Amino acid sequence: MSEATLPTSVATASPLSVRRSRRATVSLTALRVVLGLFFALASAAPKLTAHVSATDSFDRIGFGDWFMYTIGGLELLGGIALLIPVLSGVASIAFVGLMIGAFSFSIAFMDGEFWYTPLILIVPLVLVARAQRDQTVRLLKAVRRRV
Repeated sequence: MSEATLPTSVATASPLSVRRSRRATVSLTALRVVLGLFFALASAAPKLTAHVSATDSFDRIGFGDWFMYTIGGLELLGGIALLIPVLSGVASIAFVGLMIGAFSFSIAFMDGEFWYTPLILIVPLVLVARAQRDQTVRLLKAVRRRV
Protein backbone atom coordinates (compact mmCIF):
# COMPACT_ATOMS: atom_id res chain seq x y z
CA MET A 1 0.00 0.00 0.00
CA SER A 2 1.52 3.27 -0.99
CA GLU A 3 0.52 6.86 -0.67
CA ALA A 4 -0.96 6.61 -4.16
CA THR A 5 -3.47 3.97 -3.00
CA LEU A 6 -4.79 5.99 -0.07
CA PRO A 7 -8.03 7.90 -0.62
CA THR A 8 -7.33 11.37 -2.01
CA SER A 9 -8.86 13.08 1.02
CA VAL A 10 -6.43 11.19 3.24
CA ALA A 11 -3.41 11.51 0.93
CA THR A 12 -3.57 15.30 0.81
CA ALA A 13 -1.12 17.29 2.88
CA SER A 14 -1.95 17.45 6.55
CA PRO A 15 -0.57 19.68 9.30
CA LEU A 16 1.75 16.79 10.25
CA SER A 17 3.26 16.57 6.77
CA VAL A 18 6.92 17.34 6.69
CA ARG A 19 9.15 18.21 3.81
CA ARG A 20 12.42 16.33 4.04
CA SER A 21 15.62 17.02 2.24
CA ARG A 22 16.78 14.41 -0.23
CA ARG A 23 19.56 13.40 2.18
CA ALA A 24 17.07 12.90 5.02
CA THR A 25 14.74 10.88 2.79
CA VAL A 26 17.57 8.64 1.58
CA SER A 27 18.85 8.19 5.14
CA LEU A 28 15.40 7.27 6.43
CA THR A 29 14.89 4.80 3.60
CA ALA A 30 18.30 3.23 4.22
CA LEU A 31 17.54 2.93 7.94
CA ARG A 32 14.18 1.29 7.22
CA VAL A 33 15.79 -1.17 4.79
CA VAL A 34 18.61 -2.08 7.21
CA LEU A 35 16.16 -2.59 10.08
CA GLY A 36 13.73 -4.51 7.88
CA LEU A 37 16.44 -6.84 6.59
CA PHE A 38 17.85 -7.31 10.08
CA PHE A 39 14.51 -8.32 11.55
CA ALA A 40 13.44 -10.46 8.58
CA LEU A 41 16.74 -12.24 7.93
CA ALA A 42 19.03 -12.07 10.94
CA SER A 43 16.38 -12.27 13.64
CA ALA A 44 13.33 -14.07 12.21
CA ALA A 45 15.05 -16.65 9.99
CA PRO A 46 16.83 -18.53 12.81
CA LYS A 47 13.57 -18.73 14.74
CA LEU A 48 11.50 -19.89 11.78
CA THR A 49 14.08 -22.49 10.75
CA ALA A 50 14.51 -23.68 14.36
CA HIS A 51 18.23 -22.95 14.37
CA VAL A 52 19.91 -24.37 17.47
CA SER A 53 20.80 -20.88 18.75
CA ALA A 54 17.14 -19.89 18.73
CA THR A 55 15.79 -23.13 20.16
CA ASP A 56 18.29 -23.03 23.03
CA SER A 57 17.26 -19.49 23.94
CA PHE A 58 13.55 -20.25 23.86
CA ASP A 59 14.05 -23.47 25.80
CA ARG A 60 15.69 -21.43 28.56
CA ILE A 61 12.67 -19.12 28.60
CA GLY A 62 10.41 -22.14 28.97
CA PHE A 63 7.69 -21.32 26.43
CA GLY A 64 8.73 -23.85 23.82
CA ASP A 65 8.65 -23.86 20.07
CA TRP A 66 5.25 -22.26 19.58
CA PHE A 67 6.51 -19.02 21.15
CA MET A 68 9.70 -19.08 19.05
CA TYR A 69 7.69 -19.50 15.83
CA THR A 70 5.25 -16.78 16.87
CA ILE A 71 8.04 -14.27 17.59
CA GLY A 72 9.80 -15.28 14.36
CA GLY A 73 6.61 -14.75 12.37
CA LEU A 74 6.02 -11.36 13.96
CA GLU A 75 9.60 -10.34 13.21
CA LEU A 76 9.29 -11.46 9.58
CA LEU A 77 6.01 -9.59 9.06
CA GLY A 78 7.34 -6.52 10.85
CA GLY A 79 10.56 -6.60 8.81
CA ILE A 80 8.51 -6.63 5.62
CA ALA A 81 6.26 -3.85 6.94
CA LEU A 82 9.32 -1.69 7.64
CA LEU A 83 10.06 -1.77 3.90
CA ILE A 84 6.61 -0.38 3.04
CA PRO A 85 6.56 3.38 3.76
CA VAL A 86 2.93 3.62 4.85
CA LEU A 87 3.35 0.70 7.27
CA SER A 88 6.84 1.48 8.56
CA GLY A 89 5.69 3.79 11.36
CA VAL A 90 3.25 1.24 12.75
CA ALA A 91 5.83 -1.54 12.38
CA SER A 92 8.40 0.55 14.24
CA ILE A 93 6.01 1.16 17.12
CA ALA A 94 5.20 -2.56 17.28
CA PHE A 95 8.91 -3.42 17.27
CA VAL A 96 9.54 -1.03 20.16
CA GLY A 97 7.00 -3.05 22.15
CA LEU A 98 8.61 -6.29 21.06
CA MET A 99 12.06 -4.98 22.05
CA ILE A 100 10.78 -3.97 25.49
CA GLY A 101 9.52 -7.54 25.85
CA ALA A 102 12.86 -8.93 24.64
CA PHE A 103 14.71 -6.75 27.16
CA SER A 104 12.42 -7.93 29.97
CA PHE A 105 12.84 -11.59 29.04
CA SER A 106 16.59 -11.13 28.78
CA ILE A 107 16.75 -9.79 32.33
CA ALA A 108 14.25 -12.26 33.80
CA PHE A 109 15.14 -15.52 32.05
CA MET A 110 18.54 -15.13 30.39
CA ASP A 111 20.53 -13.75 33.34
CA GLY A 112 20.91 -10.42 31.57
CA GLU A 113 22.73 -11.95 28.60
CA PHE A 114 22.72 -9.44 25.71
CA TRP A 115 20.28 -7.18 27.59
CA TYR A 116 21.58 -4.16 25.69
CA THR A 117 20.71 -5.38 22.18
CA PRO A 118 16.96 -4.63 22.39
CA LEU A 119 17.69 -1.24 23.95
CA ILE A 120 20.08 -0.36 21.13
CA LEU A 121 17.48 -1.35 18.53
CA ILE A 122 14.83 0.83 20.17
CA VAL A 123 16.73 4.00 19.23
CA PRO A 124 16.54 3.65 15.41
CA LEU A 125 13.01 2.23 15.68
CA VAL A 126 11.86 5.34 17.53
CA LEU A 127 13.56 7.51 14.89
CA VAL A 128 11.65 5.72 12.13
CA ALA A 129 8.36 5.92 14.03
CA ARG A 130 8.86 9.64 14.62
CA ALA A 131 9.84 10.33 11.02
CA GLN A 132 6.87 8.34 9.68
CA ARG A 133 4.26 9.75 12.05
CA ASP A 134 2.45 11.57 9.23
CA GLN A 135 2.13 8.31 7.30
CA THR A 136 0.86 6.56 10.44
CA VAL A 137 -1.79 9.23 10.99
CA ARG A 138 -2.92 8.95 7.35
CA LEU A 139 -3.10 5.18 7.64
CA LEU A 140 -5.20 5.39 10.81
CA LYS A 141 -7.56 7.87 9.17
CA ALA A 142 -7.94 5.59 6.14
CA VAL A 143 -8.66 2.59 8.37
CA ARG A 144 -11.22 4.53 10.42
CA ARG A 145 -13.05 5.63 7.28
CA ARG A 146 -13.42 2.04 6.16
CA VAL A 147 -14.73 0.83 9.52
